[in-house]
Amino acid sequence: MLSWEGVREFTVGSVELPATPKRKKIGWGPKAIRVPQGGKFDRVLAACAYVGPERSLYLDAELTQLLCSVVPSGDNSWSVRDAGAVTVGTITRIPSNRPLLRPNWRIEQPGQVDVIGRTEWLSGDAKQLAEKAAGRLFSGVLDALTSFGAEGGDQPTKQRVLEWRAGDDIVMLSEATKSIRIKAAWLDRRLAFAYSLIAE
Repeated sequence: MLSWEGVREFTVGSVELPATPKRKKIGWGPKAIRVPQGGKFDRVLAACAYVGPERSLYLDAELTQLLCSVVPSGDNSWSVRDAGAVTVGTITRIPSNRPLLRPNWRIEQPGQVDVIGRTEWLSGDAKQLAEKAAGRLFSGVLDALTSFGAEGGDQPTKQRVLEWRAGDDIVMLSEATKSIRIKAAWLDRRLAFAYSLIAE
């Protein structure tokens, strides 16, 4: 069992031993917050917190040692509480007022600047947005050229990527709940874990 406090990258799921070039059979375990470890041939998704009922997380697979719970606190808002029922932060889903745009997210952690999660190509200052737009255009053209005539014509859909920023600083990156990477040491990991449970 890994310590949860210093986790830098994680996913949510039941796969403990993913398939690798040397290991064809997937190994399953209980649903948990899982941290990738090892290399290409011996990859392991080690549990650091186990998912319990009603968006709760536990330190043990038997679900006896509560880490935190996620409790609705309003419209599109959830409080994250520790084992003593003390609120460690709040997560809010911010609906878009534009029909084609997906919602943004906000993490409020006491004593820290609010963290806003936005689609990666809508996040950053004017220069960063221009660079991302140019990069997306180039990638789109390259994808179109390289996939021309591909068998079946269907391409995998990329998961939504969010950049989570406190001011201009990137605090976290998330690709749906498939991969979440924490950049800021000060972010309470329980808030990142809770977001992954809410967004599933």
